[in-house]
Amino acid sequence: MATARKSKVYTISLPPELAQRAEALARRDSRTMSELFREAFRTYSAQQARTTLDELGEYAVGHNPKGYTEADVPQLIKEVRAEKPRRRRVRSKG
Repeated sequence: MATARKSKVYTISLPPELAQRAEALARRDSRTMSELFREAFRTYSAQQARTTLDELGEYAVGHNPKGYTEADVPQLIKEVRAEKPRRRRVRSKG
């Protein structure tokens, strides 16, 4: 009975100079090309996540004119809740 493959195979092409550099790095670090490219993707993915977080942080700073901090959040929640009228619970007859 054949076992299902647990990874997906991709074919990529690299210019000769980049291929030589990748192979040299893999040899230097005693890694396979697959390991090298997996690590490269992990690094790229983490970098993109950091960039997104930085952009969100910049957006938040620009849209926080009163300069609220994370420590202010519980008090702000209390204030907003106090402004809202309380809804009465409807009891079901049963």
